[in-house]
Amino acid sequence: MSDVNNNLLELSSKYQIIRKSIKKKLVEFKNISVDKYFYEMLFCCMTPQSSARSALKAQLEFERLKYLENKINPKQILHTKEYYIRFHNSKAKYIQQIKLNFPEIEKIIISNISSEDKRDWIVKNVKGLGLKEATHFLRNIGMNSELAILDRHILKCLIKYRVISKVPKSISKKIYLSLEKKFQLFSKKTGISINELDLLFWSDQTGEIIK
Repeated sequence: MSDVNNNLLELSSKYQIIRKSIKKKLVEFKNISVDKYFYEMLFCCMTPQSSARSALKAQLEFERLKYLENKINPKQILHTKEYYIRFHNSKAKYIQQIKLNFPEIEKIIISNISSEDKRDWIVKNVKGLGLKEATHFLRNIGMNSELAILDRHILKCLIKYRVISKVPKSISKKIYLSLEKKFQLFSKKTGISINELDLLFWSDQTGEIIK
């Protein structure tokens, strides 16, 4: 029990050190303009099995080329040496589909339905985005409420703080929602929101806050 208490004290101490940076980043997410939603969705589509930094570089290139307005083969962007995106063939197809369907997708994003309903709709209707990626997208535009982005960095930290005992071999929807509930309860226990904990854990694991 003392180890748990020590870990929580350590967590609280780390939070206080970078609290201002975390809150600033969350304000940035909330204030993102609607015309950036498309590119944030592309970012989240590119992150599986690729680094966030590589995905961000690719996202900025899509923005620079105004991909939404112009006819460009996304595979040419994903296959760049500087920020190579893994599984670029599949992801290029997903990105093309997102572009084609984005008017409909955007209507759901800006609607008044709950964050949970938005996430469920995205998972069902946007190829390339599962629960983790859909939640990541909603967080990056300030709309995920208390939904959790359960990537490997977060899961490792949840083990460290004894929220869970191990990382599941595979994560079905039922398991994801169960892990998310445990994370939400841990968030309430610490008094730090899930979004803040997410960025705090990311900073602890990677040494930086990207998105």
